[in-house]
Amino acid sequence: MDGQVARVRLVKTETETGQRLDIPPGFVLGGEEALLRQDRARLVLEPVCRPSLLSVLDGLADLDETWPDIADPVPEDVRL
Repeated sequence: MDGQVARVRLVKTETETGQRLDIPPGFVLGGEEALLRQDRARLVLEPVCRPSLLSVLDGLADLDETWPDIADPVPEDVRL
């Protein structure tokens, strides 16, 4: 097993139907969601990462549009 290891306390929830744990500094995940899965006797917690804008744009179909030419004159000189 690579990386950091921390011992944490499992606490029963108020309804006692579940457990919670506090994630110590250095282990805090980014984002607001995570996936929890069981791998034999281990619980694995993984952050849910939103796809990058570049990957979303890369998955879009090309537009078959003609765009009008836009006048782009050279700006006038400015004296400061």
